[in-house]
Amino acid sequence: MKEFLYGIVGVIAEIHTYIMSINDVKDYGFSDKELHFLVIGALGMIGIFIIHPIFTMLAKTGHVMVITWVYVVTLLTVITFAIEIGQKVTNTGAMDFADIVSGMLGFFLMFLVFALIRGMIHLIIDLIKSIKGED
Repeated sequence: MKEFLYGIVGVIAEIHTYIMSINDVKDYGFSDKELHFLVIGALGMIGIFIIHPIFTMLAKTGHVMVITWVYVVTLLTVITFAIEIGQKVTNTGAMDFADIVSGMLGFFLMFLVFALIRGMIHLIIDLIKSIKGED
């Protein structure tokens, strides 16, 4: 886990250094905070322009559960990383990538059971509606 996090931090540090070098070479004069403002703001807007049309299409086609699932997976990923980092910082446990994988697998399995039950309920409702002649 530690190596994984250091790897991510290393990649981010390289990107940061590259952006700072462009800032210096071009003599833009942006501070570190101003660059964070610009880069994170731009990344967020790129995310909006990519994700919003996808989620709009999913909502229009009745796939709101997919939107919910993506949101929850994202939230759980952040929470599980925060827990592991918190354990490292506070020395209350071992920081281990396998813990993150295990936690996420727990959610995936529980969601699979939920989805199967939900699917059966929807199938039964659809069958009842078709027997009654409703569509």
